[in-house]
Amino acid sequence: MKTELVTTLKRQATRILAELRESGEPVLITEHGKPSAYLVDVEQFEFQQHRMQILEGIAKGETALLEGRIFSQAEAKAKLGKWLS
Repeated sequence: MKTELVTTLKRQATRILAELRESGEPVLITEHGKPSAYLVDVEQFEFQQHRMQILEGIAKGETALLEGRIFSQAEAKAKLGKWLS
């Protein structure tokens, strides 16, 4: 992963963004020698957001299963039928 100073980002944003688009590799921005932010390609960010939504849905399903909040197929159809009608 590439690392850039925040001052370099301020001065050379166009170059850094062009390199980011070309490589697709995230850029760690440091401020006073400490990590401050990541620059990530838009497509990669959106992909990661979508992946997180899927993982959160799976986690909610696992929690519901552990808590016994489950329905038979017939019960699920009846509940969904009310929404879809």
